[in-house]
Amino acid sequence: MNQRAQTRQEDAHFRILRLLEAEPTLTQRQLSQRLGISLGRLNYCLRALLDKGWIKIQNFQSSDNKLAYSYLLTPRGVAEKARITARFLRRKIDEYEQLQAEIEALKRGM
Repeated sequence: MNQRAQTRQEDAHFRILRLLEAEPTLTQRQLSQRLGISLGRLNYCLRALLDKGWIKIQNFQSSDNKLAYSYLLTPRGVAEKARITARFLRRKIDEYEQLQAEIEALKRGM
């Protein structure tokens, strides 16, 4: 996987983990809508997070809705979220600084 694809995948994982930590009972459809990605892509990402051991799925056995699930971050998932949050923030700060420099250059050229 090239660097750009890897960065996009990590950004998707970061956003999913952030949403699940805040609202673990979101459905896959709700998650995909909030993230602006297809349900298929979300399912692929959730499977990857499960395979890595970053999340676990809990089924509400006592629920009337037998399809009700909760997506919980594992201790490993919490640690990984902290690491990818730091990398995500660094990338966004770099992008912001580049945009600021470009805006200043455009202003000087007016």
